[in-house]
Amino acid sequence: MKGRGYWEIGGLLAGGVLILFGIVAIFMGVNGFTTTRDSLKGESIFFNTQEDDDAATNKYASAWYGEQVTTGEQARAFANIMREHQLERTGGLTYAEMGRYQSAAAPDDPKGTSDEEAAAKDESGQPISNGARQSWVTAVAITTALNMSYMAEQLSIFGLVVGVALLLTGIGLVIVALAVFGRRAEAAEGVPVRMPATPATS
Repeated sequence: MKGRGYWEIGGLLAGGVLILFGIVAIFMGVNGFTTTRDSLKGESIFFNTQEDDDAATNKYASAWYGEQVTTGEQARAFANIMREHQLERTGGLTYAEMGRYQSAAAPDDPKGTSDEEAAAKDESGQPISNGARQSWVTAVAITTALNMSYMAEQLSIFGLVVGVALLLTGIGLVIVALAVFGRRAEAAEGVPVRMPATPATS
């Protein structure tokens, strides 16, 4: 009898803890979701309009012409658009494929050079930085932040799903503890347990 009582108490405690964790997870998921979207909205980022005839926007965000970026999915689309634009500026070269300095032989070549001797020099004789390469630093910083917004929103949704699952599991444990172990304890004490009526057979 005592053993059954312990099982009942343990089930109730475990169920209560899971219900509590579920509520906390749901609250954190909702908070993360709304915070992410509020932060994106505060940046006032807008897609190009259809009249701009931008190939990258047509490819990644044709459903949101002229709209403000307010969701994680839109933030990821805008990050892809920025990357496409950056690749256009650098002739398809990424940050790692370009030299640190502007080339003296070909100043307009975004590839540049990492050789200080072959680099273009300023008035003080110092090598001039490769502007095309430096622009990647800004682009990567912004696109990373936008992609993080997408990831944060997805994690918030995952937290909501986990919270609901924990909540339902906790409720289920409480029901099992009360229905199974509680009923067995009543039977052991001699308390009549009502059984469902069975239809009479002829």
